[in-house]
Amino acid sequence: MIESDNIEFKREWRDEFLRVICAFANTNGGIIYIGKDDYGKDVGIDDYKELLEILPNKINSKLGIIPEIRIEKSDKIKVLEIRVNTSSVPVSYNGKFYMRSGSVVIELHGKKLSDFLLRKSSNTWDNISMDAAANSEIDSNTIQLFKRYAIDRLPSINSEKNDRATIEKLNLVDSDKFKRAAILLFGKNTQKYFPQAHTRIGRFLSESEIIASDIVEGNLFQQLENTIDILRKKYLLNLFHFEGIHRREKSVYPAEALREALLNALIHRDYASTASTQIRVYDEKLLIMNAGELPDELTIEDLKKYHLSVPRNALLADVFYKAGFIEIWGSGTLKIIEACKINGMPEPVFSQGKGIFEITFFANKDLIHVGKDVGKDVGKDLKGNLKVVYDLIEADSKITIPNIAENTGLSESTVARNITELKKLKLIIRIGGRKEGYWRVVEVKNSDDIPDKKDDKKDDKKD
Repeated sequence: MIESDNIEFKREWRDEFLRVICAFANTNGGIIYIGKDDYGKDVGIDDYKELLEILPNKINSKLGIIPEIRIEKSDKIKVLEIRVNTSSVPVSYNGKFYMRSGSVVIELHGKKLSDFLLRKSSNTWDNISMDAAANSEIDSNTIQLFKRYAIDRLPSINSEKNDRATIEKLNLVDSDKFKRAAILLFGKNTQKYFPQAHTRIGRFLSESEIIASDIVEGNLFQQLENTIDILRKKYLLNLFHFEGIHRREKSVYPAEALREALLNALIHRDYASTASTQIRVYDEKLLIMNAGELPDELTIEDLKKYHLSVPRNALLADVFYKAGFIEIWGSGTLKIIEACKINGMPEPVFSQGKGIFEITFFANKDLIHVGKDVGKDVGKDLKGNLKVVYDLIEADSKITIPNIAENTGLSESTVARNITELKKLKLIIRIGGRKEGYWRVVEVKNSDDIPDKKDDKKDDKKD
């Protein structure tokens, strides 16, 4: 036997050990052995009879709990065992609250204390009612969308005649007041009440150099769909080819993994924090970050196997479950890992620290290398002005329309029209704004995949 997060050895009893008992009760329970050295070897105590008599009353009067206290059986050496169960209510010692963090006892302050008290009261942040929000704050379109999603898991939802009745059926109303979850999920202007409840997307060349960014607002259903859409269209490289007239795409990050990770971030984030959900896109990796570390019941390793589902925001999780977006079996992270494996990607890395939880995806390197190598001959299958404009953009990602016009003798309107055509063909995309942005060439698998486009000679001003 060795010391751990729920086992401690003490040579003798001291009243200061009441802090340890308090911490065990507030965390996952534990055992204190009185009469063992630091290595777990029995050294015994002489005052075991006195301790058996006074400790139950002392612990009860100081902490309000009654642990199980007994003597380990031994003919000569007596060791006292104090077994502490997890308390369903907060336990304090001399007006202070303690918890166990690994093998260390920590005193709770500030936000950690308020979160602890909220959790021990069997309440969650999203379950608290609001005074200000009126019926007009609910977005009917999102309600109708939810009803369509929930038809399989909550068939009776379609019988609700109005938005208010739907919200009430989902347990999002308390004493005629909307709960926070109602506005997060179905609000017309969620950021009016919770300005922190948005998602930031950034494209980074390095940790300090950002070249494009977006802020996605709206309720959580809107944020989910709009964030995925913006990522796909603006930030993520998709390789594609044509099968007849049908365009087939493959992303360096599987859509199902990104969607599941974003859902986890939106549902489980700590909305009491002022930090937004963040998505950072780099050349070879993508990070999804949100405020709120794992609950005490879970570890990072637990995420790689079937585990207990412990939602930080129980109402948010319940509504997304009823909409068919998630399961309740703690399998979301396994879906993310499996999707990455199927798509030839490394396993994502889960990490946490300083109040932040993070998922790091690593791009499919085969696709990245293909994206860098294929398409070198794409330009040769384009004709005339399209080819000229494409080649210049491929050579200089920051070239401007006036620069292209100056180099080619084409009018700026002709350059603009050819750029529009290249965008329609999805051969180029614009990242960022006019001043700080750049062009990205989106590669196809081979040059035969480009639909035949005739040379556009209108407005050709070449001399």
